[in-house]
Amino acid sequence: MIVYTVGTFDLLHVGHLALLTYCRTLGNVVAVGVASDAVVNLYKPNVPVIPLDQRMEMLKSLRCVDIVRPYHALEYVSGCRAVKADIFVIGEDWGRKPQNLDVESYLAAEGKQVIQVRYNPRNSSTQIKRTAIAQSHEVKPNRDGRQLRSVSTTEALPLSA
Repeated sequence: MIVYTVGTFDLLHVGHLALLTYCRTLGNVVAVGVASDAVVNLYKPNVPVIPLDQRMEMLKSLRCVDIVRPYHALEYVSGCRAVKADIFVIGEDWGRKPQNLDVESYLAAEGKQVIQVRYNPRNSSTQIKRTAIAQSHEVKPNRDGRQLRSVSTTEALPLSA
């Protein structure tokens, strides 16, 4: 059985690993569709932090993943056809959007399954980004008790004399 799932997979975290490991339990081949930056911009306010080629490289290195392919249009039928998916795994935020209904109809007509999974609310690339941004602006004491402010890599750092 070939299991196919799709996503952004920005800032790879344990929630992603749990999803992909679960996909492995459903079949003997796990294929992952990775959204291009242009596709992500169609449904999220910001493009990914990690470029598409690097997100794909990280996924390819996982033992539970066999196939990694990008997708450059907000539709899923072509990906299911390309990998010959028997099972399409989707998240709880799937919704009734036209591209979702299209792939559901295609899979039903082909006698294939759609399995919806619940996300772990503790794991989110968006939440990781928010936390990182908040921490980058905090003032923290160092080990000597002196106050240090985190700086971004775009701020100039003074050179030691």
